[in-house]
Amino acid sequence: MPIKLKSGQITKAMLEHLLQENEVLQFALDNYPGQISIHRPAHKIFNSDAQFRLELKSVQSKEPLKALTVFIDASGKSHKSVMTWRDPLTQRWESEVVEVEGSPQVAELAAVVRAFETFPGPFNLVTDSSYVAGIVSRAEHSVLQEVSNVTLFKLLSKLVKLISHRKQPFYVMHTRSHTELPGFIAEGNRRADALAAPVEVAPLPNRFEQARISHQLHHQNAPGLVRQFNLTRDQAKAIVTGCPQCHRYAIPSMPTGVNPRGLSSCEVWQTDVTHFAPFGRQKYVHVSVDTFSGAVFASAHTGEKAGDATKHLIQAFSVLGIPKSLKTDNGPAYRSKEFCSFLQQWGVEHKTGIPHSPTGQAIVERTHQNLKRVLSQQQPILKIEPPSVRLARALFTLNFLNCSFETMNPPVTRHFRGSSQLEPRERPKVLVKDPESLKIQGPHDLVTWGRGYACVSTPTGLRWIPSRNVRPYVPKASEMKVPQVTVASWRRRKKEEEEAGPEASPPSPITLPSWVFCHEEEAEELFPPAECFQWLFY
Repeated sequence: MPIKLKSGQITKAMLEHLLQENEVLQFALDNYPGQISIHRPAHKIFNSDAQFRLELKSVQSKEPLKALTVFIDASGKSHKSVMTWRDPLTQRWESEVVEVEGSPQVAELAAVVRAFETFPGPFNLVTDSSYVAGIVSRAEHSVLQEVSNVTLFKLLSKLVKLISHRKQPFYVMHTRSHTELPGFIAEGNRRADALAAPVEVAPLPNRFEQARISHQLHHQNAPGLVRQFNLTRDQAKAIVTGCPQCHRYAIPSMPTGVNPRGLSSCEVWQTDVTHFAPFGRQKYVHVSVDTFSGAVFASAHTGEKAGDATKHLIQAFSVLGIPKSLKTDNGPAYRSKEFCSFLQQWGVEHKTGIPHSPTGQAIVERTHQNLKRVLSQQQPILKIEPPSVRLARALFTLNFLNCSFETMNPPVTRHFRGSSQLEPRERPKVLVKDPESLKIQGPHDLVTWGRGYACVSTPTGLRWIPSRNVRPYVPKASEMKVPQVTVASWRRRKKEEEEAGPEASPPSPITLPSWVFCHEEEAEELFPPAECFQWLFY
């Protein structure tokens, strides 16, 4: 039976009536020797307008409700009081964030009060604070004691009043925070945590640390790190040397040698097949490299027949372009009619090297080593990826990130002529020592120069020779007579005539050419200063 108590309405007659009619009250006061009096408590919550309704049925449910679920959270650093829920109609997450000064418990209690004010209907309340969950579960029909914190007392008073006058049921639930468990409850709690978390801008690591992180991902070489992050050579080499993967798959430097190269991109390519066992059935990796730019393309296939080679070249043509000349070894796939017919259709000249001599394919053989090295270095982070993805990552490192200290531009820049400075241009004349006759020839025009090789223009055509056989041509200083100026010659003749006297030759009018009497600007052009001819006397 509900009993509604209002301050100032209980009289002594009513108390006597209850003692006579209410059996429960009689048993409660049985054998009580004290005196019963009626007065209002001294607590400030009991003012003249306060009303308390004693209900026999609790509004708090002991089981979760099939209703809206509200997640609350708060943070002491950001002072955010968060309330979030998913709208049952639109299935979109809604939220309400308010800044509340005070401790995290006060901020989260403020979110609870807003939840009861916003949702008068049935709902589930989820919080990761055991303190707040305990307060909400005990707030119904409770009487507050004196609280020194004014803000906390106001929130508790409002919460007790809201729950005590509530008509619809609610359910309160405590969940653990910062868990990776699946499900709707964990997802909603993570969203509330994210909304309450303070916004922090993570500081970027320094340049050296950025280069180290990038190298752990791509494993580019030291020149590539210098170019991308503006490091010193020692810093870049320290990163590469300290990498366990790069130290494990280190390749010695390439000795000097001569392989005919193109003078522009898509002029001479080298193509070959290598085996990479970790790819399984697709272990046959076809590789093509541009001998001028060093740009590489590779594709994984299930075989090394002519059909696989043609498929690889079609893919390479779509990425790097069509070469003028293609050099391969003497493998059966490259000597087949199908392969030769394919190159003829595309207008590509086919050349083969010396049988059973891999030195003619030194550039692509070196590319095999570099490609396998990068694939092995990137294997720990790409274990579950298919061969096509692993090859794409390795080609990105080789074409876009790696470079050399001689040319601080990646191969893809050289290949597509990203800079006019990369175009081959004429160099000074050089003397050449013929490797066969050991005689000095020249001077010849130097076309291009690289590591271990050089290309010179001879009367019989271009010739590739080792760079150790090339020396700069310095012309010998020859004795040259400085031509006399016409005016100086005229002055000398005039002086000779004056010394000879008038009887030496009859007097005649002297007529000077008009160009002798020139303006100052013209005189500077005709008679340059003496500094211009000082180089003749060195």
